[in-house]
Amino acid sequence: MKLAILGGGGFRVPLVYGALLRDTASPRVDEVALYDQSPERLAVIESVLSQLAKGYDDPPKVVVTTDLDKALEGAHFVFAAIRVGGLEGRTRDERVALNLGVLGQETTGPGGLAYGLRTIPEMLRIAERVKALAPEAYFINFTNPAGMITEALQRVLGERVIGICDTPGGLGRRIAGSLGIDATRVQVDYVGLNHLGWLRRLIVEGRDRLPEFLANAHAVSALEEGAIFGPAWLQTLGVVPNEYLYYYYFNRDAVRSIIDQPNTRGEFLARQQADFYRAAGEDSGHALDLWRQTIAERKALYMAEAKGKRHDDTPEADALEIETEEAGYERVALAVMAAIARDEKSTIILNVRNGGTLSGLDADAVIEVPSLVDANGAHPLATTAPDLHQLGLMQQIKAVERLTIEAATTGSSDAALKAFALHPLVDSVSVARDLLRGYVDAEPEIARVLGQD
Repeated sequence: MKLAILGGGGFRVPLVYGALLRDTASPRVDEVALYDQSPERLAVIESVLSQLAKGYDDPPKVVVTTDLDKALEGAHFVFAAIRVGGLEGRTRDERVALNLGVLGQETTGPGGLAYGLRTIPEMLRIAERVKALAPEAYFINFTNPAGMITEALQRVLGERVIGICDTPGGLGRRIAGSLGIDATRVQVDYVGLNHLGWLRRLIVEGRDRLPEFLANAHAVSALEEGAIFGPAWLQTLGVVPNEYLYYYYFNRDAVRSIIDQPNTRGEFLARQQADFYRAAGEDSGHALDLWRQTIAERKALYMAEAKGKRHDDTPEADALEIETEEAGYERVALAVMAAIARDEKSTIILNVRNGGTLSGLDADAVIEVPSLVDANGAHPLATTAPDLHQLGLMQQIKAVERLTIEAATTGSSDAALKAFALHPLVDSVSVARDLLRGYVDAEPEIARVLGQD
């Protein structure tokens, strides 16, 4: 099978290739086409993959190209993890918002809306090429903001588009591990949108073990989400939120902490990745070692503002020993491909079309829930209704996402303004107007989308 990876020069591509190397079942991916607009980044990642493949008898063939059509032709699966505007665009997303005293974050709040505005038109252009060249391929979307982008793509490619995120599944595995339970025996009850969801139950042999976990303050404190939210708040909620809900539940704390940082997450990654690509380009023989060191540092300082850390901290030694070849979005991607290609039925938390799963949202709204994946694709499983505060937040964010899609596809500045103004993390229409003007002035891609370039 052929896999096309769009954004093939991206920093996390080796995680996916590593998962493919360890997959020995049949059929399996035997060709990987890496598409990227940067030949330099492609060359570096090709070196990393070549070194990763040493010791494997039959590694998937790697083809690198700057030609989108060449990458797509004959593909059985398409992975998309592109970043329109690069990390420089991300830093502008962050700073425009922070300069107005509101959240600057890649996927949550106004920064996520700006990211969506400039990304959706390019993703829809790609979708049209997929429809023309690989109409039977399944399109697995990593591109953020993942829920919004997946919903936009489904307008072209239908339910063959599946959005993935490693956070919900990883959360369930970590809670199970803290209870000494084999994660493969666990059924996770999770509901929400991408980066806006709640783990409500952890079912083992018909019994919900989540209350047992929440009652143990020591176990909760040891969980990453416990460190972010505090055990008392999780015990008050009675559920475990996705870590990105920190930006809603502790918004003022988050904004203050990010402003107090020496640099934003985007600025940290821009510097770190520039250093990596430069060093690996100059010393390609050690590209894999450089990549492993860099990704360990990146993971150790993830969500630093929520953990009392700084992006310029030196990571602790034990944090740098993270096994980068385990648990991540590559695990989810491989599970989805295996379920579809080999009909290995599996239940995975994915971003999929709602249908009739949640009555409070439209049928074509993309939601993030446990889904059965088989040879016919991904199908959301029936679930109990969210609590009122959960559903209300989901509905408001879904309205904002749809306004952003409308603005990105029609060029409507009014829709863009409404998206910013109605977002719960933007506290006034005046601020929304300033945000929109700030993004138009700072980001050529957004100005172009809204016809103001």
